[in-house]
Amino acid sequence: MTKHVPPVRADKTFRSDVLAGLKAARKSVSSKWLYDDVGSHLFEAITELDAYHPTRTELGILETEIRQYSRLPGARGAMVELGSGSSRKTNLLLGAFPDLSVYMPVDISANHLKDAAERVRRAYPSLAVIPVAADFTQPLGKLPLLPELPVLVFFPGSTIGNFERAEATALLRSLREAMPGATMIVGVDRPKEEEVLLEAYDDPAGVTAAFNLNLLQRINRECGADFELNAFAHKAIWNADESRIEMHLESLTEQSVTIGADTIAFQKHETIHTENSHKYDEEAFSEIANQSGWRVLDQHCDAQSWFSVYILQSG
Repeated sequence: MTKHVPPVRADKTFRSDVLAGLKAARKSVSSKWLYDDVGSHLFEAITELDAYHPTRTELGILETEIRQYSRLPGARGAMVELGSGSSRKTNLLLGAFPDLSVYMPVDISANHLKDAAERVRRAYPSLAVIPVAADFTQPLGKLPLLPELPVLVFFPGSTIGNFERAEATALLRSLREAMPGATMIVGVDRPKEEEVLLEAYDDPAGVTAAFNLNLLQRINRECGADFELNAFAHKAIWNADESRIEMHLESLTEQSVTIGADTIAFQKHETIHTENSHKYDEEAFSEIANQSGWRVLDQHCDAQSWFSVYILQSG
């Protein structure tokens, strides 16, 4: 039995989102809550796994096309990175953009963001590094950039695939409104063989399982819940109708969990839906971009057509 402990931090938004999701007919928790400090570090470990193809495939495309990206207007202005993710991708672009003035990483995990910003400051002491701790899925407003600087948005890792189509369209529209006239480099994972996808999201080493189960640990720690971690299991499935990988936490037995004064009942095999990762071909993603007011300038794929990197221009 998990020892009940009082919450270490009162995050009303997190708690309310968790309770709303777990009380729904089909239980779910937004994937953005997977990325606390522990979750962010576990995800970085996932990106290093041989089974996880998106990172190495996207990195290969960026390395091949870096000269073209260095000619984009924002490469001589301000680069805004959404998600403050893989340092290899970030360093590749920063190293190829010697005339860049401002680097602005935006991330929901404040401590992870602070560490990433410090690494960049040490590596590029002449670069103005302005970290923004924010949930970029919410309206950002006008970011604190010098108005005369052209802006390049870097949105790697196929993070756009974590959103439903309507949500992805709304997010891109919100980013266009926050940074009018910007150019964007965005990574998008493509549909492929089911076995390749499932291994990427349910790796043999169990790192993805630890990443997913950490959400329950976070709810225990921050909301004073009593989830028993070994009573749940990580589950990844391919939903062909929606063209997406789904991550779930499956209850291994009939059980109840308390979160403060609330009791959440689970049936055996009932799941908490924790993440989607949509896979878009060129037609599907171009439609999302166009509907959100961005224009596709170019697209680059790897030799296997497993991943695409798009250059978008704000309309």
